Amino acid sequence: MLVVEDDASLAAAVRRSMEYAGFAVTVVHDGPAALAHAARHLPDVVILDLGLPGLDGLAVCRALRGLTEDGASPMVLMLTARDATADRVAGLDAGADDYLVKPFAFEELQARVRALLRRRPAASGAAPLGVDDLRVDPVTRRVHRGSREIELTAQEFELLCYFARHPRHVLSRDQLLQAVWGGGSAATSNVVDVYVGYLRSKLEAAGEPRILHTVRGAGYVLRGANGVTV
Repeated sequence: MLVVEDDASLAAAVRRSMEYAGFAVTVVHDGPAALAHAARHLPDVVILDLGLPGLDGLAVCRALRGLTEDGASPMVLMLTARDATADRVAGLDAGADDYLVKPFAFEELQARVRALLRRRPAASGAAPLGVDDLRVDPVTRRVHRGSREIELTAQEFELLCYFARHPRHVLSRDQLLQAVWGGGSAATSNVVDVYVGYLRSKLEAAGEPRILHTVRGAGYVLRGANGVTV
């Protein structure tokens, strides 16, 4: 998830709220930074302020819609202090999927983001990922180990999906912190180790062999027992 908000205190509060709800969050404070980040790591959802320095929210929203051609552009929830009908219409016409007027309750923000994720269209060619009997579907956000479905939090899913997009690649903690947590306030101490532990406990809950391995002194790698990837 990408939060684009120039008010630092509000951005920090939104980050805390969404991380508490289980989302991996990156925060930027202006329009150009939002597009630069989205071009490198396309988010599922963008919480986008309308009034931004450098490039306003309407221009950012239009640009986000042009980043991909396969239907995989992020869902956009626009935030604004403006409550005029014309402003809401302008935001929706620019491509926003939903609109929330400040001030707002964080519980409502969380609920609207969950609703957007349920509405997110399937991207063409977004095939399931995985190794051996692990299947990670980035479109439906469902995970299976053989016939067993595994329930993950939003942040656990983002981490596993990143591993699944880079099978057999040894990924350092710094790489994972930047890619999944955005190098922000949540990216401290042993957060990667903790979440790898969470994933292992769920991936191996039925006694399955380990597929998420530690490479001493280097990081972690998703690698099946027989080396098969999909």
